[in-house]
Amino acid sequence: MDLVIRDVRVVDGTGGPSYRADVGITDGRVAAIRRQGDPALSGGRVLDAHGLALAPGFIDMHAHSDLALLRDPDHSAKAAQGVTLEVLGQDGLSYAPVDDRTLGEVRRAITGWNGDGCDIDVDWRTVGEYLNRLDRQGIAVNAAYLVPQGTVRMYAVGWEDRPPTGAELTRMKQLVAEGMEQGAFGMSSGLTYTPGMYARDAELTELCRVVAAYGGYYCPHHRSYGAGALEAYEEMVALAREAGCALHLAHATMNFGVNKGRAPELLALLDKALADGADISLDTYPYTPGCTTLVAMLPSWAGEGGPEAVLARLRDEATAERIRHHLEVTGSDGCHGVPVEWDTVEISGVSDPGLAGFVGRRLDGWTNARRLLIDDRLGTTILHHVGHEENVRAIMRHRVHTGGSDGILQGAKPHPRAYGTFPHYLGRYARELGVLSLEEAVAHLTSRPAARLRLPDRGLVRVGHRADLVLFDPATVAAGSTFDAPRTLPAGIPYVLIDGRFVIDDGRRTDTLAGRAIRRTPAS
Repeated sequence: MDLVIRDVRVVDGTGGPSYRADVGITDGRVAAIRRQGDPALSGGRVLDAHGLALAPGFIDMHAHSDLALLRDPDHSAKAAQGVTLEVLGQDGLSYAPVDDRTLGEVRRAITGWNGDGCDIDVDWRTVGEYLNRLDRQGIAVNAAYLVPQGTVRMYAVGWEDRPPTGAELTRMKQLVAEGMEQGAFGMSSGLTYTPGMYARDAELTELCRVVAAYGGYYCPHHRSYGAGALEAYEEMVALAREAGCALHLAHATMNFGVNKGRAPELLALLDKALADGADISLDTYPYTPGCTTLVAMLPSWAGEGGPEAVLARLRDEATAERIRHHLEVTGSDGCHGVPVEWDTVEISGVSDPGLAGFVGRRLDGWTNARRLLIDDRLGTTILHHVGHEENVRAIMRHRVHTGGSDGILQGAKPHPRAYGTFPHYLGRYARELGVLSLEEAVAHLTSRPAARLRLPDRGLVRVGHRADLVLFDPATVAAGSTFDAPRTLPAGIPYVLIDGRFVIDDGRRTDTLAGRAIRRTPAS
């Protein structure tokens, strides 16, 4: 054995009762599990884990570390949480596939998520080349990828709000197919973000048929989490079923005052679809505020033509007044059909250091929001305080629920979910509140996402499975990150292994880059 973890409480990811055992690891895989009463294991390094629990590594089903993995080899934001695999390419906007024009546009569009990217040598254009870059450079944790539908539309159609031509649709389908062939696990959409939100259902259905042909799944940020949220969920369920495609609902929640206490209606909708044979899963983060870019709140018509066109509209007095009316009176589609309440919008990050004084402040009206959008060239990120605790708890109990941080690592004051999602599930919602048992919580964060990704040798503590593992103290595990100190690392997670190699050892980040790009294969 390379490593023996002795006398540990095994929470194996199935959701079943935990048990005490010795666990042996050889060549990056679990080689033996000896329960109490069986002959003890020996050999190699012996780690006395009395008092600790051993679980499969956590899988972050909704991550925005697309550039962070390349920019920050340490990546303790996720490694210290016990995350061993992140799913990138979310919300329909990421950096592959691109051409030279699209790359510049997508960099501008998601500066608030990932920075402007000018510090990264973007030497890829295809999905496969991006995954190869992750492997060549070395990364802290494993990464999977979704083809971003908004980027694909940007590439083939541009920023116009219109149906694609036949040739454009064919090109989009080719780009999705190529991404799937190169290892993507599915396709994401951001249907409140331009230009992906310009896609009608018929277009999305055609792209989902391509995804389904490769055994992948569709992961939409759907058209509304506010007014019309249930209708938006129904649209995605119907669309995926029409395409014959598995569906994974991104950061599935019910926000804004119109949806307070309405999570049971969403769950009833999902239960009916599941009973009818639909293949559905979802992810959530265990917090009430959301996090996005300030520009995302604008109405979709304001985004036509791309970032420079948006800035021109904001500078024009008449057009800016029309934008204000949509935001404050009718409710823009970018703000989920709900008239904005400015005191719910908190600035979490800016691209221009000269605007740092805005961070942590709530906006007091359109005048300041407009000025900030212009001065920061659309690079501002926000926390949006519009969630409801009862909805968060109800949805996380559901049998198809998985964990996703939706963690944006940019900004001076990021959402604490980026650094705290997984220990927050274990400490706050399992140990303190009992919303889930420890065993249930671990299953939601490990085997369920592994099943959605169709990974045959991850997500469980089982002989033959990869030794992507986390050891934590059930009595003390907790998120250190708060809204006031969002970059604080968690407590109670002293060891994390990827492929049997220590990424966190005795509470300290090692210099090991054990992660790699995980590619979808026909066998998976």
